Amino acid sequence: MRYSVIVPLYNKVEYVRRTLESLFAQTFTDFEIVVIDDGSTDGSAELAEQIANQHAHCCIVRQDNAGVAAARNHGVELSQGEYVCFLDADDWWEPTFLEEMNRLVDACPDAGLFGTGYYIVKNGRRRVAPIGVGNQFEMGYFDYCQTYARSLCMPISSSSVAIPRQLFVATGGFREGLSLGEDFDLWIRIALKHRCALVNKPLANYFQDLPSQRRATRRLHNPESHMLWNLDYLAEEEQRNPDLKLLLDRLRASGLHRYYLSRQYHLAAVEQLQKVDWNHISSRTYRIYHSPLWWQRLSLGVRTSGSFIKNALSNVFR
Repeated sequence: MRYSVIVPLYNKVEYVRRTLESLFAQTFTDFEIVVIDDGSTDGSAELAEQIANQHAHCCIVRQDNAGVAAARNHGVELSQGEYVCFLDADDWWEPTFLEEMNRLVDACPDAGLFGTGYYIVKNGRRRVAPIGVGNQFEMGYFDYCQTYARSLCMPISSSSVAIPRQLFVATGGFREGLSLGEDFDLWIRIALKHRCALVNKPLANYFQDLPSQRRATRRLHNPESHMLWNLDYLAEEEQRNPDLKLLLDRLRASGLHRYYLSRQYHLAAVEQLQKVDWNHISSRTYRIYHSPLWWQRLSLGVRTSGSFIKNALSNVFR
């Protein structure tokens, strides 16, 4: 078996059929599908079982709710493929995803992390994710830290990746204590020790049209479960690796602003922001952080209201 595709599923009954049908439509066929239902309560598991029963290379396993990291790890334990891929249950692949991924794996056999370009699907529209590589780059090795720091758009998403099984196991898989950034945490652990490879074609679809209350990136997470508060193991590497330092500083500055503005997590965010070399940060972001706190909170409220109204109107006229 060349590939195992792990689909973590939790309350995605509206989307899981589209996800699985995109797998059945793949032009490359040497793969298996392992769906891990993470305690769904909306009928997702029953629907996935109904679909899986129609396909010999697809199975569904149920577990008590333990989070997406645990679901993915469990799926890998139960799978057999030489490489493991992950596809969230509201995302989907283009028909040639695995075919193009396999070309990349064959062309870059010593890489530890493989990815493809992807679409961002939001407000009913698709746009190619600006992942930080130029249009002239077609396929090959790339520098993960430099590329990510350049655009702050994930060069590899959790639904556009392949990892050698043995390396996934040796690296320890996803950290199950994290509920936000568990994918980045694993990618960076691999990228700092192994080469990374990319095919610069949008072959996955990253769905962002979930209601805001169901999107992990729109909620404030307890620092114990947020990757930006759990990077101490990289402290020494961060000091000697300027590319990693640049990336982490820019991620902190961009990812901690809402926490900085919240009354609950303000002090915890201040502690993390003290690690930032502000010479790495744009003057605009620097000015935002150094303007009066009351003004920042007011501006965030206005932007949030505007975004809500825009999304509501978009849904009405879609």
